[in-house]
Amino acid sequence: MGQQQLQQLSQELQEIEEQIETLQENVQELQQEKHDVDEAIEALDTLESDATVQVPLGGGAYLRATIEDIDEVIVDLGADYAAEFEEDDAVDALENRKDRLDDQIEDVNEEISELEAESSELEQQAQQLQQQAMQQQMQQMGQGQGPDE
Repeated sequence: MGQQQLQQLSQELQEIEEQIETLQENVQELQQEKHDVDEAIEALDTLESDATVQVPLGGGAYLRATIEDIDEVIVDLGADYAAEFEEDDAVDALENRKDRLDDQIEDVNEEISELEAESSELEQQAQQLQQQAMQQQMQQMGQGQGPDE
């Protein structure tokens, strides 16, 4: 019975580790998105009308373009929606998005902490089971031998 419990605990630990890895990748993606938002805010703060920029076309191709009016900014709202804002309102929308990303990062990190705590508990249970199994083996070995002189 002890061996089965150890195998089950080992499997549960492996599943938790996989979940933690997935969540850590999720945090990295969210942090990259936050970094991209920071860059957009910085660009809005530094760019001016008539400035020349490189516009990504996809596939690693870019096109030089001149900004006609920095006061008209289109911001992705999520869920395949975008809206046009004036520059200050666009920065506010991006700051709000950054706050939401911070909240998501915090939520995922809390979930990682909970999984790590659960993993630690399971590791302790596994160690206890291993110690019990070793004690039983030692007792069985002791019963099979005669008294030492």
